[in-house]
Amino acid sequence: MRLFGPVDCRAMFGGHGLYCEGIFFGIIAKGRLYFRTNTTTVSDYLEWDMKPFQPNPRQKLKNYYEVPVEILEDEDQLAVWARKAVGNLP
Repeated sequence: MRLFGPVDCRAMFGGHGLYCEGIFFGIIAKGRLYFRTNTTTVSDYLEWDMKPFQPNPRQKLKNYYEVPVEILEDEDQLAVWARKAVGNLP
């Protein structure tokens, strides 16, 4: 996330919420990173067969999908995906 810019982190869902300039765009929970999606970007996650965030067995946040490990390991791509997540907010 170094190439993305400053990120604030707040406790939530038993994990942490990620914010950029006050915009909630990501979740870290149980060692996984999830970014906010929309109807345009969710296909990027589905192509990698990624799943939505599920804080408990009865609840899914269908707008937040797990970031693929390959993206996590590529700091340039991680910054691109994070920017898309921030830009996807209404």
